Amino acid sequence: MHDFDFTKPQPPEGPASFDFTKAPSPDAPGPSAPFKAAQSRFYDAAVAEKLFRASGKPERFPAGQALFTEEEKTKGFFKSTARMYYLVEGEVALTVGGRPLDVVKPGEVFGEMAVVSERPRSATAKAKTDVSAISVDRAQLQEAFGRNPEFALMLMSVMFDRLRFLSAKLTERKIAPAAVRETSIFDAKMLAQFEQALPRASTVRHWANTVIMREGQSGTFMYVVKSGKVWITIAGTPVEAVTVGGTFGEMALVDKAPRNASATTETECELLQLDRVSLLEAVRKQPAFAMAMLRAVTDRLRYMNEQLN
Repeated sequence: MHDFDFTKPQPPEGPASFDFTKAPSPDAPGPSAPFKAAQSRFYDAAVAEKLFRASGKPERFPAGQALFTEEEKTKGFFKSTARMYYLVEGEVALTVGGRPLDVVKPGEVFGEMAVVSERPRSATAKAKTDVSAISVDRAQLQEAFGRNPEFALMLMSVMFDRLRFLSAKLTERKIAPAAVRETSIFDAKMLAQFEQALPRASTVRHWANTVIMREGQSGTFMYVVKSGKVWITIAGTPVEAVTVGGTFGEMALVDKAPRNASATTETECELLQLDRVSLLEAVRKQPAFAMAMLRAVTDRLRYMNEQLN
């Protein structure tokens, strides 16, 4: 997963095992089209520019200067402060292992993966021409979510597009997960804060072995597990076990696409059930919720890439 993940994944013309976490092979056709931000049906450059101008820091880089480098640490000792960029003017070249990967153009964003996940950079970004950009760090991005929670949902939508593509490839190749992940996003304190921040939500209870949602259905609600365990399956294959503090159903709620997976309770469960308006209001009150959810999405993307490769 690279640091410019505002993309709509598109099936490459090459092998089906295309790895979104690595540079394309030297003989790969075309200029790495799956990474272009403008190809996402969810990405809106005007919305991104508005948020960055309101919250970010204008920066200029001469041609040849690196904005960030591969494996640059963003957490821990000797860390750098990771920043996410909106490109105003110029072009930025992205490389992995010294090999060309893509070119960022005005109106696009990049560098968000390290900001959200707090992991080392997975690509190098260098100014191809003189560059004008606006940048935000993690704290500024999170604060901006509070003023514009719709932007946080747009970020999730773009990442969910990638998840759907990877899910389809795993199903197509009949790859079963090496191990089923157990996921939880909110600790006990944040879960209580999240419930308190919701303007309206209902607590629902289900017996064991109850189907909560099915693949292909439209989604009006997302769920947060308050007690119990829920299995997530794709084409009948278990891919995730959601435990207390974990969420499911948010993909269809956020991007209004059909359900990508089915969910069935393993035990008796107590769930928070909320709609899109409630989620937006909760993020407006406490933007840390959105950052926690985004980080969970990046972890899921990395995990699914590992399964595919």
